This record gives sequence, structure tokens and C-alpha cells, in this order.
Amino acid sequence: MDISVIIPMYNAESSIQRCISSVVNQTYKGNVEIIIVNDGSTDNGKAIIDDYRIKNEAINITLINKENGGVSSARNEGMKVSSGDFIAFLDSDDEWLPSKLQRQMEILKKDSSIDFLAGIIFEAPEEHSGKLREIALKDLIYKNYFQPSTVIMKKKVYTVVGKFNESQRFAEEGNYFMRIANQFKCILLYEKLIVYGDGKSGFGESGLSANLLEMEKGELLNLRFAYTNGYISGLVYFMAKSYSLLKYLRRILIVKMRKI
Repeated sequence: MDISVIIPMYNAESSIQRCISSVVNQTYKGNVEIIIVNDGSTDNGKAIIDDYRIKNEAINITLINKENGGVSSARNEGMKVSSGDFIAFLDSDDEWLPSKLQRQMEILKKDSSIDFLAGIIFEAPEEHSGKLREIALKDLIYKNYFQPSTVIMKKKVYTVVGKFNESQRFAEEGNYFMRIANQFKCILLYEKLIVYGDGKSGFGESGLSANLLEMEKGELLNLRFAYTNGYISGLVYFMAKSYSLLKYLRRILIVKMRKI
């Protein structure tokens, strides 16, 4: 089965070659196209990609250059031109472990009812390691279980659900995954599939994940979206908002403790 890998790139000259190599070095032997969307970078990322393509002509790499519009617009542009039966996402500062695609495709071939499959970014607890768990919309209301670079999904998911919301700059993937889970079968594999952001933690570090307040606003927007679109009741909306705010306060405390 053919797989389209969508890599948004913005000022990622220090990591993009390592990111691409992690796709090229996959143990999966099927056809893989790599679509890199240069989202208005001002560094040498484009030159690095051009040089990589010249030196590796046999590798199917497409580079799309566009004005800066955010990660959602970059992913949308990549999905629009994708030709694979499956779409996989990979952020430019992440790397896939070598067996990532092979492991996921084995699961997808074994159970054709799975539309969307993600993994985890840390080592799984021994009691859960390698297990599969169905994640429903009700689960995503309280926690976003899906990290984009671990995700692979059938092309039909994009055809039905459509694009990421380009007007939302924080927690935008949570909105997209809620819309997917509302219509499709989503599975979480308790297995580490990627090296996440060169080993950084999930929040409180540099980049978008450092802006905890904006992330919280994005999460609250997602809950509001779920409520106004009839995904959840008013009571669940209230409970989920309260829980989200408590998580936000906990994150603030954790970040402050790291600085001590």
C-alpha cells in the first residue's frame, strides 16, 4: 500500500535532514512519498532539501514552497496533493523509529476496520506494551491521546473530514482528531514509535509547546467546538472545561518547579 508522509517545515534547518532520513530508513518496503511543505521558512531549510534531493534522486520527495500560514495550512497543502492510500504526519523536529511504518501497516492489514492508528512518544508501561486501545470521541474530550508524528490514517478519513482548521494556531490537532473520532475508528498502539522533538518533554520547552496559556485557550476552543456541534452535552462540557483548567494549573506548577 502507498503511503504519503506529510512534513510541515518552518525554520527547521537543524533537524529536517535527520527527520527525512528517519523516513528513508524505515524497514517498511512499500511505496512511500515524502511531501515537505516549506511554510515560509527564512533559514536554509529549503537549500538543505534541494541538496538532499539532488544527492538522493531515487527517493520520492516533493517540496512545496508557500507563504507562512501555520502548521495546519502546511499539513492541508500536503494532504491536498497526496496520492497514497494512507497519510502519515511527521513534524520536522521529530524522527520516526525505524520500524514505525512496518509496525503500523501490519496492524492495519490485520484489521481493516481501523481507520486511524497512532502510537506513543515514550516507552509504554510493561503491562500495556504493544496493546491496542480504541480511542473514542468521549476519551479525547479529557485528553488528546494522539501526537501527530505518530499518526497514520486512511486517505478516506481526509476525504470525509477535510482539512485542519487553519484559523486555530494552538491545539489545532485536537480539533482535527475530535472530528475524526466522531466518524471513524481510531486506535492507540501502546508502543513508542518516534523520537519526539529531540527528546524534549511534552510542554514547557521551546517552541509552540512552551506557550501554555495559548495551548489552554486552544484546548478550551476545542471543547467549545465539541459542545456547539453536538458532540457532547452541556454537563460534559462543564466537567471537561473544569478538568482542562486543573490540568493547566498543574502544568504551570511543573514548569515552575523545573526552574527551581
